[in-house]
Order: sequence, then C-alpha cells, then structure tokens
Amino acid sequence: MRKSALFWFGLVVTSLVALGLVVLSSASAANAMRLHHGDAYFFIKRQFAYLVAGLAIAVGVALFDYRRWRNHTSLAWLFYLAVVVLLWAVFGFKAINGSHRWITVGPLRLQPSEFAKLSVVILLAAWLDRLGWKVELFWKGAFWPVAFAGGLLLPILLEPDFGSFMVVASAAFLMMFVAGTRIGHMAPFALLGVGVFVFKVATNANRMARLAAFFGMQLDVGAQVQDAAAQRAAYQANQALAAIGNSNVWGAGLGESMQKYLYLPEAHTDFVFAVGAEELGILYSVGVVLLFCAFFALSVYIARKASDRFGRFLVIGMAFIIFFQAMFNIGVVCKALPTKGMALPFFSYGGTNLLSAFFAVGTILSVGIHSYREKKRAFVNKVLLRT
Repeated sequence: MRKSALFWFGLVVTSLVALGLVVLSSASAANAMRLHHGDAYFFIKRQFAYLVAGLAIAVGVALFDYRRWRNHTSLAWLFYLAVVVLLWAVFGFKAINGSHRWITVGPLRLQPSEFAKLSVVILLAAWLDRLGWKVELFWKGAFWPVAFAGGLLLPILLEPDFGSFMVVASAAFLMMFVAGTRIGHMAPFALLGVGVFVFKVATNANRMARLAAFFGMQLDVGAQVQDAAAQRAAYQANQALAAIGNSNVWGAGLGESMQKYLYLPEAHTDFVFAVGAEELGILYSVGVVLLFCAFFALSVYIARKASDRFGRFLVIGMAFIIFFQAMFNIGVVCKALPTKGMALPFFSYGGTNLLSAFFAVGTILSVGIHSYREKKRAFVNKVLLRT
C-alpha cells in the first residue's frame, strides 16, 4: 500500500465535497426562498451541519480498526439488526409522496435504507471472508448471503424504494461474485430478484408511468395518477436536459442558472447535477464524472493492496454503493435512464445520504490506513531480522 494512494483518495473526496457544496449553495437558493420564509441559505446551512457530522463519522470510522467487524461479528450483526428494525419502523410514520421511507423526529428526518447499503456490505464481507473455500457451497456461499440481503430488501421493496433496492441487491451480488460464489448458484436468486423487482414495478402506477414517459409511450389505462406521474417525470427530465443544453464550455456562470428558479422541481436534490452543468459548463460535467471514476479506481487499488480478504470485500462494497449511485443519478439527469429518485453522493441535499457516504469513505480509509501500517511494520521487522 502506497501512502500516496491514500493522499490522492482523500484529495478526490475533498474535491467532490467542496464542489458539491458550491453547486448546492447555488442550486438550493430558489427553493429555500420559497419553502423557508425567504432564507436562501436554509438548505446549505443544514447541509454544512450534516457535513461536520459526516466528517466526524469519517474520521472516527477511519481510525476504527476495520478488522473488529470480522473478529467480533456480534458488532456486524447488531448493526444489521438495528437497521432491520429501523426499516420496519418507517411504516409507523406518515407516508411522504406515497412512500414510507423516513423516520421523522422533530426537524430531523432519517432514511434507514441508506444504512441498509452499509449494513449489507459489512455483514456479507464478514460472512464471506470466514467461509474461505466453503463460499463455493450452495447453502453457505449463496443461500445464506441472499437471505441476509433479503432481510433488508423486503422492507425496502414494501416502502417502496426501488432505487435503494437496486443498490443493496447489486452490492450483495457483487460481493458474492468477488468472494468466489459460483455463478450457477447465484443465477436462480438473481433471476428471482429481477422477477420480483419487475413485478413490483409493473404493479406500481407511478413507476410504469415514468417508464412510459421515458420510452415515449402512452399507457392505455386512463388513470389520472399515471398521467400526472408521467407528466412530472417527463417534465423533470426535459428541464434537466434544458439546463445541460444551456451550458457551454464555461457555463452560464455560478448562480446564473435559470432552471433552478422553480422550473426544475428537485434542483437541490436529485437533479443538482443539471444545475451545476448549466452554471459551470462542460468542464464541470466531465470533471465530476472523472472524479467519481478516480474515486472508484483508487478504491480498487486500495482493495488490491489490502492486507486481507475482508478488507478487500469491504472496500469494493463501499466504493460500489457510492459509484453506482453517482453514475445512475447522472444517467437519469442526462435522460439516459428512466427518472428515478436517487441522490448524487456529496452533491444532493440530504443528511442521511451524506452521513452514509462519509461512513463508506471512512471504512475505505480504515482499510487503507491499517493495511499501510501493517505492511510498514512487517517491512521494519524484516529489516531488523536481517540486521
């Protein structure tokens, strides 16, 4: 493990966070003025508070020896069970926009599905690492990992939160694949998961309307809710494209976006990338994509240089959940994918998403730092033995 890799990883994360704050400060102003009594800085002030908390979490997790998750598996199980309880607890709170995704306590709103992404990575990493060669067995290497993931996926699907379902399921299967689970053992569960996902989407009026809008089709069902959903989805996607189309190499200038003035409803959350593209131009758009690619590439390097399999599994899983969400969000904004609410890590407004992203960053740094120290210590001991 080279120390420079950790430096560059930290620099990339710092660049993403700094750029995210700059873009959000501009993108959120109009909605903040409208929703919060003329306070244009309402969202950015709250985001900054979440950022401070996130940095504290990242530092704490980075200093925490990641191997304790494996050596004391009760920690991983307690985290997993706590997340499962929170995922079911959301149904005791009022639905927002037709979904039970949040636990609201006063001014704070918690989204447990964000922690489910972290929990599935930690638990499966510990389980798959302990199996060793037994990962090739059907029951231990495929059935039980899928069952553990299913304990998180079921309440997420019932909320419904299709975006988090995709992230958790994809992360689980990726980790099984990296660990060496046989593809033939994974395939039936993957097909089952896809089938259940397709069925839930097909029976969800709003989701089908969004798909219809994406493919330019009309649903012959006569449901007003579907028509409204299709119009909203098409409108947001078209406005996002208009924002990107208004940009050039340098953009319209920071703070000069027109789409953020209530033309783009989710300008400070799911479609913040479009506002940044309009104001800062093509260089911003390409730069953000390259930064996320660098984030994933450096994470893979850290994983390869990790001192044990458990560390490799953790890094790959944590890096994937951030990279997947980033690429999916950008794909939606560019209308390459159907409209789906999924935050852009480090950019979109939202406390739970930002905290979970910093937890993932801290975990990657923990693996890198402790692996570097261990290899450095081994090198020193080797030199001392020679002398």
